Amino acid sequence: MSGELTESVIRGIIRKVGLECAARGQTPSETLVAFMVRAVILDPRNGFNMDQILTEKDVQDLIQLCVTRLLDTTNPSLSTIKMQVYFDINYANRAELLREQQRILEGKLASMVRDITDNCPHVQEEMEKVYQNIVSYALLSSGLGSPTDIEAVREVTAALQSVFPQTEMTAFISLSKKDKEQQLKDLAMLVTGIRLYNKECRKGGRSIDNLPAILNEAIPSATQTIDEGLNTCHMLAHKYTALLESMQEDPHKYMQLSSFKLKEALFNVRQHEAFLCILLSDAITSAQEVETLSVQFTAAMMQLKNTVQDKISIDSKEVFPLFLELSKLWTSFQDEMLLLSFLTNMTSNLQQFLEIQSQLFPEEVLTSLLEGVTVKSDEERIRETMGTRVNVSDFKNQEWLFPETTDNFDQLLIQYRSFCAHAIGVKGLIIPGNPSIGILKHKAKYYVFSSKEAAYTFAQDPDKFIQLNVEKAKEYAELIQLLELHRHFEYLFPHAQARTADKCLMKPTAKCDSGTQTDTHILPPTIVRSYEWNEWELRRKAIKLANLRRKLTHAMQTDLSHMKRENFTQVYLPKDASTQTKRDNSSNVPRPQIFLKGLRGRSSPTTHTVKVDLTRAVDET
Repeated sequence: MSGELTESVIRGIIRKVGLECAARGQTPSETLVAFMVRAVILDPRNGFNMDQILTEKDVQDLIQLCVTRLLDTTNPSLSTIKMQVYFDINYANRAELLREQQRILEGKLASMVRDITDNCPHVQEEMEKVYQNIVSYALLSSGLGSPTDIEAVREVTAALQSVFPQTEMTAFISLSKKDKEQQLKDLAMLVTGIRLYNKECRKGGRSIDNLPAILNEAIPSATQTIDEGLNTCHMLAHKYTALLESMQEDPHKYMQLSSFKLKEALFNVRQHEAFLCILLSDAITSAQEVETLSVQFTAAMMQLKNTVQDKISIDSKEVFPLFLELSKLWTSFQDEMLLLSFLTNMTSNLQQFLEIQSQLFPEEVLTSLLEGVTVKSDEERIRETMGTRVNVSDFKNQEWLFPETTDNFDQLLIQYRSFCAHAIGVKGLIIPGNPSIGILKHKAKYYVFSSKEAAYTFAQDPDKFIQLNVEKAKEYAELIQLLELHRHFEYLFPHAQARTADKCLMKPTAKCDSGTQTDTHILPPTIVRSYEWNEWELRRKAIKLANLRRKLTHAMQTDLSHMKRENFTQVYLPKDASTQTKRDNSSNVPRPQIFLKGLRGRSSPTTHTVKVDLTRAVDET
C-alpha cells in the first residue's frame, strides 16, 4: 500500500490505541503508542503484511495487540521501550542543555530588559525606577540571591554604584537599544565579579554558595551512583547470558523458564547499561571541567587580589577585565551544577525501568537456576579469545582490520554497539565482541565477533547474517534502538513522525562523506591564459581597446543629493624610491714639481733664471 495511506492508517490506529488505554486507566505518551504500533506491525508472529491494505479486522486485531502489550506490566520489552522513549525525549548533551537553559533565562528576563531598554525617563523619579530595575536585573541574571533578600539587594546596589553611578543614567538612556542590552550584560557581569571578590575578602556574599566545594563533593557521589547501577547491570547481564547459553545447550533442563522473557530481560539491562555509560561519560567530562575551572578561578582571584591589594583607587582598565573573568568562570560553575543535577535526575528516573527485573527473576530464583552454570563476565570472555585471530589468507574477498595495521583502530564505528554480529541473529544473544580477533569490513561497515569461529561463519555470507539480525529486531523491537538498526527500518519509522520536542526517537546513524585526491600536476602550470590563436579575436580586442581610449566618464552632483550617496576616492600612497645616474671614480697622476733657479738675482745687473722640472714621469707612479 502507498506510504500516505500507511501513515494515515497508522495515525488513526495510534489515536484509537491511546483512547483505549486511557479508558482502562493508563495514559501512555503518543510517542510510546506510535512506537508500539509499529513494533507490533513489524513482528512477523502477528501476521501483518505491510504490502497489503489493512482490513477492518486487521485494524481491530492490531489495536487489541497494542493495548495488551501497553498494559502488560510484566513485560520487560515494554519497560525497555519506555526507557528508550524516556531517554530520547529527556536526554540532552552539554551544549543542548546549556543552550536551552540560557534560552529559558533570557525568556524570564525579557520583560525586565524591555522595561529598561525601551524606557526613556526624563524626571528623577523615573530614572531611579529604571536604576532599580537594573539592580534587579543584575541580581536575577547572576543567580546569586533573590530580590526578596535585602542583604543581597544591598550588595548588588553597592557594587553597581561603584561601577555605574546614577549620574551616568543620562548617558545610558541616550544609547541605542542594542547598546543598552550589551551594557546591561556587562554591568551584571561586573557586579557578579565584585560580589565574588568581596566574598573572598569576607566583606559580604553570604547568600553565595561555595559552588567549587559543592561540585567537588557531589560529582564523585553521582559518579559512584552511576557506577553502582552499571555494576548491577553487568551482573544481571552476565547471569542472563550464562543462563541463556545453558538453556540452548540443554533445553530440557529449564522447561519452566521462558527463554523469550529471559532475552527481553537481557535486552532491558543492556539498554540500561548503554544509557548509564552515556551519563557516566558526561559525569567524567563534568569532573574534568570542574577541575580546570577551579584552577582558573583560583588564579584569576589571586591576580585580582594582587592588582587591588589595599589601593584606594584603581584604573578600571586593569580590574574590570578581571571582574568579568571571575563572572564568566562562576557562570561555568553554575552550568556544571545544572548539568550535575540533570545527570542525577536522569540516573534516578532510569532506575524505575529496571525494577521489573527483581519481579520476574528474584535473586534467589536466579541463584537456584545458575547452580552448576559458569557465569562469565564480558572481560573474561574477551580475555579467553585474546590469543586467537582471523587468518587473512583464508579469505580472498574480505577485508580484515587489526590494531597493528590500522590507524585509529580504537575509533572505528563498530556496528551493533560492538556486540558480536553473529550471536545476535543466530543465538538471540548480546555478547561483546573482541576487536583483537579481527574487524570485518563489509560494504564500508565494521563488525566484531566474540570468537574466531563466529567470525569465520559470518564472513562466509555477511549479508545473510545481517538479514538474520534484522529479522531478530522485528521480533524484539527494542533491538532497533539498542543495536542502532534504524537504517533498516526507515520505511516504517520515519524520523519526522518520531520527532517529539525537537528529539528524534529513531535517530539516524551518523554518516560522513569523505574523499582523497592525489596531485596530478606537482609543478605550477605554464599555460598562458591570455594567448589567442584567432587573429580576428585579437583584432576585436584591439578595436575595443582603441574605442575605450576615447571614452570619458562623467558624473555630477546636486546640493540636494550630495548627502544621499557615498563618495569614494582612491589615491596612490607615496613611496620611497631612489635612482643612481653616475659613478664616482678617481685616478692618481704625478704632482707637478717645477722650480725656478736665480729668482733672487745676483750682483750683475742682469737676472738669469733656470727652470728645473722635477715632475716624475707617469709610468713611474
